Amino acid sequence: MFDSPHFTPGRAGRAAIAVALPGTGSDADFARRAFGPACAARGIELVAVEPDPRAVVAGYLAALDDAARRGPVLASGISLGAAVALEWAAEHPEAAIGVVAALPAWTGPDTAACPAALSAAATAAQLRADGLDAVVERMRASSPRWLADALTQSWRSQWPRLPEALQEAADYKWPGTELLGTIDVPVAIVTAIDDPVHPLSVAEEWAELIPRSVLLRITLDELGADPAILGNSGIAVFREPA
Repeated sequence: MFDSPHFTPGRAGRAAIAVALPGTGSDADFARRAFGPACAARGIELVAVEPDPRAVVAGYLAALDDAARRGPVLASGISLGAAVALEWAAEHPEAAIGVVAALPAWTGPDTAACPAALSAAATAAQLRADGLDAVVERMRASSPRWLADALTQSWRSQWPRLPEALQEAADYKWPGTELLGTIDVPVAIVTAIDDPVHPLSVAEEWAELIPRSVLLRITLDELGADPAILGNSGIAVFREPA
């Protein structure tokens, strides 16, 4: 456990706000299920951001900026959302109270071998070629039920702009080692040890590079059984007010 600030009251007596950013192709519903229970148990306001498939990252940054005008921000995200949350916190140390980075996928701008980027690009190409229904059918045949249900919902809600969102994610340049070493807020990193798309080795590298970080391990079965494990694990390492 690291020495971290209280959630409430925050700076200048303002309560902290948790902003939850979904992963690639995901939606606010999953982010809410991941972080909502932990926030509710602690009386923390949660803003689960619905991705705009025309400009996913820009929408995430705007939501973080908006929350920061109302109080100190616990920037929380999954996969792509984790990277955006971390980079925003690095650029806004006066506004960020901490970061929960769940399922980091890569380190650095060279994503040629990044499993998450390759998957996003391939899915975008399939959607353009074959349409939504055919790709959803193939995805459901090869995915665990919990993931298939979540992606079916989010993909349909983002169609027909979904290929744009996935391509943006595929082209995203992940934070590099230099930036990770300059993070000045506490960071809880949650990794699924058996997730090939978000490798354990990446989470371990982030934990080694980020000065005030803690690494928390879960499994995909645990995540599938209850997405709230992400928030319950990550938010629990921050101190609550006395």
